[in-house]
Amino acid sequence: MATVVALPLPALPSGWSADKDFKVVGKVTQDHATQRTIEPVGPHFLAHARRARHKRTFSEDDRIQAQERAKKVEENDDSDISEPEDPMMLQRDAKDWKSQDHYKVLGLSRYRYKATEEQIKRAHRKKVLKHHPDKKAAAGRVDDDNFFKCIQKATEVLLDPVTRRQFDSVDEEADVEPPTKKQLQKGNFYKLWGNVFKAEARFSKNHPVPSFGDDKSTKEDVENFYNFWYNFDSWRTFEYLDEDVPDDNENRDQKRHTERKNANARKKKKAEDNARLRKLLDDCSAGDERIKRFRQEANAAKNKKRLEKEAAEKKAAEEAQAKKEVEEKVAKEAEEKAKQDREAGKKAKEAAKNAVKKNKRVLRGSVKDANYFVSGDPSVATIDAVLGDVELIQAKIDPDEIAALAGKLNGLKVADEIKGAWQEEAKRLVLAGKVKESELKAFN
Repeated sequence: MATVVALPLPALPSGWSADKDFKVVGKVTQDHATQRTIEPVGPHFLAHARRARHKRTFSEDDRIQAQERAKKVEENDDSDISEPEDPMMLQRDAKDWKSQDHYKVLGLSRYRYKATEEQIKRAHRKKVLKHHPDKKAAAGRVDDDNFFKCIQKATEVLLDPVTRRQFDSVDEEADVEPPTKKQLQKGNFYKLWGNVFKAEARFSKNHPVPSFGDDKSTKEDVENFYNFWYNFDSWRTFEYLDEDVPDDNENRDQKRHTERKNANARKKKKAEDNARLRKLLDDCSAGDERIKRFRQEANAAKNKKRLEKEAAEKKAAEEAQAKKEVEEKVAKEAEEKAKQDREAGKKAKEAAKNAVKKNKRVLRGSVKDANYFVSGDPSVATIDAVLGDVELIQAKIDPDEIAALAGKLNGLKVADEIKGAWQEEAKRLVLAGKVKESELKAFN
């Protein structure tokens, strides 16, 4: 709603004179005068209107506004971290703080180890506004500060990085139980087991933690996942469950005994936790169809390689056998040919030998038919002289020459012609230097 406000002009200072202190730069006429409407806005005007409407003083209005803001914070602040409060939790003994669920006390059950420092602080502020002893005292509940102490202790533990890590190490509420056979039959194997290892990953010293993946994961990804978890390096400790060590300095033996007891207990819990994690991995890998598939593929590849090797070896053996058979066949054929050649050579040699014998008989027979080149009965000396020259000539000529000579003599019947042929051959040998003329007795 628009309001017209009349603003009076300020009074002129004493001693002010228009002649000396005012310089006319223009004139304001009735035509220049304008009446404007002013509309007040802003938080200060609203606060003024609120006080005027309810007839409050400044202090009363501030107090009431503070109460309304607190109520608004209590009802609406950080609704994302609000959760119903368990009546039994509100009655717990503050002295038994080690067994309390700090995240549940602050209303951070669904966040747990993922809750940020800012969320913890806001949750603490909201719980304090609701459970502060002064507020309960105003409601008539005197000495009801047990749960408020639980809130304070939970905040103290969770805002300290060391104690929070110790509590997170033993926070079983953050664990995800491994899926049962019934769940695996109905649900997604990879999603169910992936949630388990995602929860366990909070204890890893090494990051990033490999994802569990799905049925489309490669063999390398699956091997990396299992290698990472079978060699898992955990920061998980169990100091939070330690038995309290006596502060009495006089009882040092009891203190040392308690410390040794706590150390042994932590060591045992660590070993049990490692065994638990290994069993999770064994159970998971036993049902992982990817591993079975990769194993079958590896066996198939191995068998294929083996079959290819066997086929190659068989082919090589067959080729070697065929080559051997060919070589044996060639060797056999060569041997047969050599045998045939030897037999042919032997026959030829025998034939040549027989031919030489026959030709020699022809040569000897030619002189005999010529009656050793004498009339009447030849004397023994004549026969020896003629046959001696025949043997000498036969010894100095080769089989071909013997055959040629036999060819000449074979058709001759007259003694002089026969003797002439021998004399011609003898002369040829003498000229060739194979026979000395003095060696000849009948054909010189």
